[in-house]
Amino acid sequence: MVSWFILAFLIALSLFAILLYNTLVKKRQMVEEGWSGIDVQLKRRANLIPNLIETVKGYASHEQETLDRVTDLRAQVSALPKDDVAGRAKAEGMLSQALGKLFAVAEAYPDLKASQNFSDLHSSLDEIENAIQMARRYYNGAVRGLNVAVESFPSNLIANQFKFEKAEYFEIEDAAERAVPKVQF
Repeated sequence: MVSWFILAFLIALSLFAILLYNTLVKKRQMVEEGWSGIDVQLKRRANLIPNLIETVKGYASHEQETLDRVTDLRAQVSALPKDDVAGRAKAEGMLSQALGKLFAVAEAYPDLKASQNFSDLHSSLDEIENAIQMARRYYNGAVRGLNVAVESFPSNLIANQFKFEKAEYFEIEDAAERAVPKVQF
């Protein structure tokens, strides 16, 4: 009788360990899916930027510094490794700030604001920025779920055994990058 009880206990313990392992795998996959969603949206934005730059150049050729800054930051973002969460977060924050300044500069040109191409590009970028924010929230939620599971008992026993690691949050650390850009003429 005792041997059956011990056997049942060991089976239940094994099933529980399998359940914890599968939960950790699911959470890790959700983090990877979330990062992929951010990456897709960032690529969409990066692909729109050259069209936006060319449209603005025709109207605001003397704003070359702002245009060059956006172009340089786009190149920096494209050059970063796909899995460098902290580096991508920092570079994307700077690019977002530069795009905000570019839109603020564009406000000074009534003909540009009236241009259908500019309006379409601006709308597309607004949609993509919203999608990026949603993707970031999803990713950070998935990271939170994985990190809690990796650090919580008893799942941390399984996580340590199978080398599950905490993931990095996608966040902008520099307060200046979060600020609304100021443009003065």
